[in-house]
Amino acid sequence: MPDRASLVRPTRRAAPLLLAALLGVALFLGGARLTPQHALACAFDPLRPATYEADALRTQYLLAVDAVATNRLFAGDPYFGLPAVEVGTRANRTNGPSAVPVEVLRAIGWVESDLTMASRSVRFESLGPALVSFDCGHGIMQVTSGMTVPLGAEGKPTANQVAVATSYPHNVARGAVILASKWNDAPGLRPIVGTDTGADPTILENWYYAIWAYNGFTGPGSRQSNHPLDPSFSVPRPAYRCDGTQSRTRYPYQELVYGCVANPPERSNQRLWSAVPAALPDLTAPQFFNALRLGAFTFPYGEMDMPTPQPAHRTQTPTVAANVRQQLLGTPQLTVANTATITINTNGTAAQTRATIKVANAGSGILSWTAVPSDTFLIIDPPAGTSVGSGIACNSVTCPSGEITVTINPTLLPAARASGTIAISSPNAPGATTIRVQVIAEFEVAAPGTSRAP
Repeated sequence: MPDRASLVRPTRRAAPLLLAALLGVALFLGGARLTPQHALACAFDPLRPATYEADALRTQYLLAVDAVATNRLFAGDPYFGLPAVEVGTRANRTNGPSAVPVEVLRAIGWVESDLTMASRSVRFESLGPALVSFDCGHGIMQVTSGMTVPLGAEGKPTANQVAVATSYPHNVARGAVILASKWNDAPGLRPIVGTDTGADPTILENWYYAIWAYNGFTGPGSRQSNHPLDPSFSVPRPAYRCDGTQSRTRYPYQELVYGCVANPPERSNQRLWSAVPAALPDLTAPQFFNALRLGAFTFPYGEMDMPTPQPAHRTQTPTVAANVRQQLLGTPQLTVANTATITINTNGTAAQTRATIKVANAGSGILSWTAVPSDTFLIIDPPAGTSVGSGIACNSVTCPSGEITVTINPTLLPAARASGTIAISSPNAPGATTIRVQVIAEFEVAAPGTSRAP
């Protein structure tokens, strides 16, 4: 399969800021992804989880987008299932169906990551380090919310964090939930598009503010402004073409997304999805200019409500197979190949100073797993990952088993001989395994007050 290192992924537009300023902005924006990694602790810091990268044409990822957009994978799940998407303007807001426009979700995935789950060095259809941005964005949808610090027991990553970081169906699903929540933030925290169409969520153009908020509902004065009339952007400006020939920094985020809806990216001379010429607000028309003028960008944004940009386009509900959940999730089965006690000798040969644990999937689909050490002197790399089962194409020496390397931080050892355990479990498969680790560390220590110098 082709090497992904030859592909150029668009550079993320966020940039480091002073920590104090960022904390204030983050509180104001309710979770906008603007804080640099050195000011945060990502869920798996300082190491990076591993994941599976699917095919170059993104067929599996696009299938996941289709299924998630229609809530076919995790319906009813409080974390990965879509909430009801609200319908109506400020005076008449009611719950609608649990669905988001598939066209928008595809384009967001492309803008965020080129629809890739792993780091750019990882080959297609293989296992490798997961994609994690400087601001703790994880995977295809660059999910940051809930991924900035370990939120589980004893400061360990939770099952949801493991799933978001390692499983592409879960990652796409969580991104869709975040997008839906940004839509539902109106009218209390966000303005509404579609004052003339009942804020109908099946109209692509009505998602303008929700898409803006997915990346951060930011405006003038912020480091990463997404306001279309921010003086840093040229007005008028050509439409974003989503072909890598234009600087992303010259466009607000929502125009990047709508540009990819209208001009789908290509791979192997194939468009990855059908083009939809979604309309942007006409900044020369009073009904849009007045709503988007800089003076209206003030919480709670009541003056920013606007009609639907024309010509409007309705989302097309994707057709997915009845067994799509089995296709994408399978029935993973956790299997650890070596469950006997591991012995590590810090003064031994190179092979004796480390150990390897293979985590396999005896079932189907993609198994997500996490390995949690009992003590800080045990170094687990990667701390979480995936293993592929039947029905998943994997054409690399890294497949199909996930591999954990265990080493020792000798400065944290309580004694020359110590022991600990590694607990291996999965958020999407039953069962767990605990492996005992025995450490031998015979250090030579000079007597106090003496020197080895000749």
